[in-house]
Amino acid sequence: MKNVITIDGPSGSGKGTVSKILARKLGYRYLDTGALYRAVAWKVQKKNISPDDEESLGKLLDTTVIKFEGLKILVDGTDVSAAIRTAEIGELSSQVSAMPIVRKGLFSMQRKMGLEGNVVIEGRDTGTAIFPESENKFYLDATTEERARRRYEELKLRTPEITLKQTVEDIKKRDRRDSSRASSPLMRTDDMIHIDSTGMSVEQVVSFILDRLT
Repeated sequence: MKNVITIDGPSGSGKGTVSKILARKLGYRYLDTGALYRAVAWKVQKKNISPDDEESLGKLLDTTVIKFEGLKILVDGTDVSAAIRTAEIGELSSQVSAMPIVRKGLFSMQRKMGLEGNVVIEGRDTGTAIFPESENKFYLDATTEERARRRYEELKLRTPEITLKQTVEDIKKRDRRDSSRASSPLMRTDDMIHIDSTGMSVEQVVSFILDRLT
């Protein structure tokens, strides 16, 4: 499977920016799996549900409709594209995504979208759990400090009270949770091409990937 490109990596590694540009250059669709979990987290917050309440999470998933319209993401018809990008929703989505019932509920949705082909799909488990058969799998990383700096620059306009120190701690916390969860943990496998983007520009990362596509 060559027309499904997976890009995994930890928070703040630049997966989203790189994937969007890569998809545009190739004429592919772009699928942000993290946005799906953020969308669920947004509704969890709206419904005041505990992120570890499996029964309530299951009922919520059964009655929630998530759709992508270009770069927009809709939850039950509401455009939540901006609302899901806050630090608070990011932390809640990390908690929600650790729940097996949520990962199971979103698995088929991601497979269906990807199996249409010609797609760049990015997240934490796209090359390990969602499309392990992909022949173009990448793992994008950077130092903790660099990832925190990038995330801070992204968040400070929406969340002015956030600090770089807090962002570093949040990144470390998410790394621990993402890599240690029981269901589809974040991991780098031998069949992924590893990219340390510390000190690299977005254009350099995109070119690196384009040169290595099979």
